[in-house]
Amino acid sequence: MSITQNNIDSSKASTVPHGEIAAAVRQAREAIGYTIADLSETCGLTSEEIVEIEAGADADPAKLRRVAAALQVPPSTFFVV
Repeated sequence: MSITQNNIDSSKASTVPHGEIAAAVRQAREAIGYTIADLSETCGLTSEEIVEIEAGADADPAKLRRVAAALQVPPSTFFVV
């Protein structure tokens, strides 16, 4: 199955704690050697939005799906389904 932004129904999911999301995003980004700018370009979010997500700010589920697709990780990395 390929990862797309539509692979998860956000109405049936709740997010994991923001601090865990931040750590998971940062870890996945660094694991593939992406800078914040690389991730921003790949997923279409601004660098500021990526910084906010990695700082533990509240992240919109749609943004998290885009980040997951760009980092080639399952959306469940950031959601409890």
